[in-house]
Amino acid sequence: MVDGFHSGGSLRILSGTANPELAEAIASALGTKLSSVKISRFSDGELYVRIEENVRGADVFVIQPTCYPGDKNLMELLIMLDALKRASAARITAVIPYYGYARQDRKTQGREPITAKLVANLITTAGADRVLTCDLHAGQIQGFFDIPLDHLTAIPLLADYFLEKLGNRDDVVVVSPDVGGVVRARRFAEHLRSAIAIVDKRRPREIPNVSEVMEIVGDVSGKIAIIVDDIIDTAGTIVNAANAILERGAKEVYACATHGVLSGNALERLSNSPIKEVLLTDTIPISPEKRIPKIKIKSIASLFAEAIRRIHYNLSVSMLFKREGEEQ
Repeated sequence: MVDGFHSGGSLRILSGTANPELAEAIASALGTKLSSVKISRFSDGELYVRIEENVRGADVFVIQPTCYPGDKNLMELLIMLDALKRASAARITAVIPYYGYARQDRKTQGREPITAKLVANLITTAGADRVLTCDLHAGQIQGFFDIPLDHLTAIPLLADYFLEKLGNRDDVVVVSPDVGGVVRARRFAEHLRSAIAIVDKRRPREIPNVSEVMEIVGDVSGKIAIIVDDIIDTAGTIVNAANAILERGAKEVYACATHGVLSGNALERLSNSPIKEVLLTDTIPISPEKRIPKIKIKSIASLFAEAIRRIHYNLSVSMLFKREGEEQ
């Protein structure tokens, strides 16, 4: 029999307002319900949070992606963490399915912030003892935290979808939309046992969300291409890559990403693009009006639920991604 969390604390799952549907699904997969939290605003717009259940000595998991509106959702998370710390929770885990402000993870020119580190400091100071997140924009962000961080990936979930859809074919190629995503694409390709290709992309320094395809490294001619990324924001990168891949002789292009930010005119771009299908997870809530026919959604709730269960019972989280034949 596996012992529970050694403080003797019971499991509590709390949710902010950023993605309550995902939080409900995670709690359901764990066979429990969300604990009650009151979140409201003062007349001047300041957030008010009150935990409405006893959490003293409990092992608490707060589910709150810091997606749009990022400022509000981040502040809500920080206030919840502070409330839990002052309520004497034994351990507080910030469950952040989508870690916002991650794209500024280093200085590329003078007088720029490193917001990924700033947010890590804020979360730690607010009272988190641990962080659980998924597919960070850059792996080195894990090192910005001085508390334990468990980093999940949706790659197996996304890859299994395409295995079921396309089968084990020799004419599939996995494409990284930039050099920075090569490791992600290689892991995805390992699940499909397929080749990979890389888009050589240049991004003007002064213009965020703008990219230009330079060249494609690898053979895509006559292939079914699957573009794999961590985030689809304005969809410019994905659509430019898809056009370049088809120009070089690919038969079909699919796209997938863990986080569907879908800002600006992303939906229009995707609708008018040659991409046959775009697969996303529900780390970020995708409203009904954004669910155009091309967009398919796979829930990541069961993965987070199992990770939470393993953390609560002090089991290995990395075992979730152990490949057959690997030693742990």
